[in-house]
Amino acid sequence: MKFIHEVEINVAIDKVVELFLNVENLPLWQPDLIEANVVSGTYGQVGAETQLLYRMGEKQILMTQTVTNNNLPAFYTAVLETPNVWNLVEHSFHKLDDTTTLWVCKNEYKCSGFVRLLIMLMPNMFKKQSQASLSNFKHFAEQQIKKGN
Repeated sequence: MKFIHEVEINVAIDKVVELFLNVENLPLWQPDLIEANVVSGTYGQVGAETQLLYRMGEKQILMTQTVTNNNLPAFYTAVLETPNVWNLVEHSFHKLDDTTTLWVCKNEYKCSGFVRLLIMLMPNMFKKQSQASLSNFKHFAEQQIKKGN
C-alpha cells in the first residue's frame, strides 16, 4: 500500500528541519511513543538505527527505524520495521515563503501475516495514523515558535 500526505506548517523551513531531526522532540509530537533509543549512529544521519517503542491500544510495539537517505530539506528517507511490517517513509520539506513550509510525506507499506489482512481490510487506519503524525508535528512546531524556541 502506498499513500502521500501533505501539511503546511507556519514555521520557517530551517526551524522545521531542526525540530524534525531532534530525537528528544519525538515524544512531544508522537503521543503514542513511549521511548526512542538510538542504538547505532547519530539520530537522523544515514545508517543510524533507532528503536522506537509505541503504545498501540493495550499492546506495545517495538520498531526499528533505519535512516537510508538524508539530504534535508529536500529529501529524507527511513525504513521502519517490526515483525510483519516494512514501512518506507520519504519526507521532503519545501519552502513556500519565509515563514511557511510544506511537508510532503510518502509512505509505502509491505506487510505479511495478520497485518497484511488488517491493511487490506482497514487501509484507512494506517493513513489516519500517518496524517495524525503530520498534524501533531505541525501543532508542535507552531507552538515552539509561539514560545520563542
